Amino acid sequence: MAAASAEPPRLEQLLERDPYLAPFRTDFQRRYSLFYNHLKNIEESEGGLDKFTKSYKTFGVNQLADGGIYCKEWAPGAEAVFLAGDFNGWNPSSHPYKKLEYGKWELFIPPEDGRSPVPHGSKLKVVIRAQNGALLYRISPWARYVVRDEDKVNYDWVHWNPPQSYIHKNPSPKRLKSLRIYESHVGIASPEGKVASYKNFTYNVLPRIKDLGYNCVQLMAIMEHAYYASFGYQVTSFFAASSRYGTPDDLKEMIDVAHSMGITVLLDVVHSHASKNSEDGLNQFDGTDSCFFHSGYRGNHQLWDSRLFDYANWEVLRFLLSNLRMWIEDYRFDGFRFDGVTSMLYHHHGIGTGFSGDYNEYFGLHVDEDALCYLMLANHMINTLHPECITIAEDVSGMPALCRPVAEGGGGFDYRLAMAIPDKWIQIIKELKDEDWNMGNIVHTLTNRRCEEKYIAYAESHDQALVGDKTLAFRLMDAEMYTNMSVLMPLTPVIDRGIQLHKMIRLITHALGGESYLNFMGK
Repeated sequence: MAAASAEPPRLEQLLERDPYLAPFRTDFQRRYSLFYNHLKNIEESEGGLDKFTKSYKTFGVNQLADGGIYCKEWAPGAEAVFLAGDFNGWNPSSHPYKKLEYGKWELFIPPEDGRSPVPHGSKLKVVIRAQNGALLYRISPWARYVVRDEDKVNYDWVHWNPPQSYIHKNPSPKRLKSLRIYESHVGIASPEGKVASYKNFTYNVLPRIKDLGYNCVQLMAIMEHAYYASFGYQVTSFFAASSRYGTPDDLKEMIDVAHSMGITVLLDVVHSHASKNSEDGLNQFDGTDSCFFHSGYRGNHQLWDSRLFDYANWEVLRFLLSNLRMWIEDYRFDGFRFDGVTSMLYHHHGIGTGFSGDYNEYFGLHVDEDALCYLMLANHMINTLHPECITIAEDVSGMPALCRPVAEGGGGFDYRLAMAIPDKWIQIIKELKDEDWNMGNIVHTLTNRRCEEKYIAYAESHDQALVGDKTLAFRLMDAEMYTNMSVLMPLTPVIDRGIQLHKMIRLITHALGGESYLNFMGK
């Protein structure tokens, strides 16, 4: 099969299942060819997908078996690169990197008397000499641990290499046929007025999740983010578990304990955009506007005020695919919920766009096929190397075949979120009297799904409960929740109605809405 004309091996199955896709055969062929050619080039140039996606073991700062330190970065716009930190008295020029091909730089620091020259806990910075001569102090994009003192604005990069790291004791649960997901945020999982910890979640929250009958936890805000109020959606360090809640070992223990309870653990992964921060983020890492991201207007998300990845760039693919691999293999996550997939799929990012269901909306020049190809590569990699893992797409557009196998020409996801369902409940509660609820319309919304694509149904997620909205309980009961929900007083008609409708909304959503179910913490 020639790379240039590669066609999905099972495309006919997809087109037979949904004949409305037949006019778009050439689109599926082109998309698959892009994926196929990338995979072929990775095989020929990098020694295969397995080696390519293990780059987190060579990029950044890594300790070798003999105690030496090997450092590697991609900084195509840099004039020179150095490593500075506690280990060399913050000398900005004593440890220069050697320039390699394709914008890469490397540095080897030999061991000192058999010991690491960069001790565990040392603070580090990559020093970039930009094209204008300025020295830029940066955190490595591959940094595994970053911390911030309360009196500081920016994060410090801390070399994480403890004498003995946490060792997982329990196997991952078998792949679930149906998910009952408890969507969670470690930091707010406590009644106390402080940022809660991984330890608190491990010993106080996980047992309750198990007792409530959930078999899966989906964790928000784990990838490090400088702005806490973003709920983890403005990532600054993609390989670092947030230090707000504890150490990397604390997170590993939390996942291990969840596995001991038979609970699958998913990471809410943000590869749709990145924080604009430069001193403690990816932005302008090498002093240019185009490192990791599109330059100019295309590289900025106008609503999220963040940077947009250049998914056609070889090193961006290395970075993002290796990021997924690291979270699976180092931390033992069992899969991912990919955030912001709609923004990735279209050049307009879904801004000011309503999707009517016309199939022409999903094909054409407005589709970012480089981003779609990345998602196909990500799902292919996960399915090939870790077939037990699960992937979920957060896509509001309804892109056809997004949750069909890559071999059919699909995106390769296992599930998509049924994002129309919570919107329907909000519309009904806001606009209709109880007696005007149309059960036929409700059932249609709950059962209107792409053919043979699996959906995760939910009445509300963090989008409704946290992000500038009201929970369903507040919409149903509002102010009386503060004054009339005590067990010491009889229920008022508002509270009685609200509680009953709250239960029934969840029951019918769980029963009809999809192959799996999600509930946001505390709801």
